[in-house]
Amino acid sequence: QEQLVESGGGLARTGESLRLSCAPSSPTFEAHTMAWFRQAPGKEREFVASIRWTGGTTHYADSVRGRFAISRDNAENSVNLQLNNLKPEDTGVYYCASTRRAGSYWYAGIYGAWGQGTQVTVSS
Repeated sequence: QEQLVESGGGLARTGESLRLSCAPSSPTFEAHTMAWFRQAPGKEREFVASIRWTGGTTHYADSVRGRFAISRDNAENSVNLQLNNLKPEDTGVYYCASTRRAGSYWYAGIYGAWGQGTQVTVSS
């Protein structure tokens, strides 16, 4: 089972940007799809964005489309999430996830490996 390590996040003001990164700890990492989810206090974990490891097809939640960008770095075996034009409602813990199987990319249940989460806080 892959172990994922996230970095980035922190504090930002409305309209500012942050960058999150996620890298597997194993050099033999394999994935069909990698994704970012987030969880705000008192709310359920929600899908943010995903990317297929082969081909690079991306998907975004409606709430972040046009502001966030997910990308992969094949050399580093990492996935990045660029958060632009941040809003207070983007506040939450952001989790990186990976799955080896195809499926509904927005469904947390198909992802078998998760990172520990990184906090993003956006002030108005």
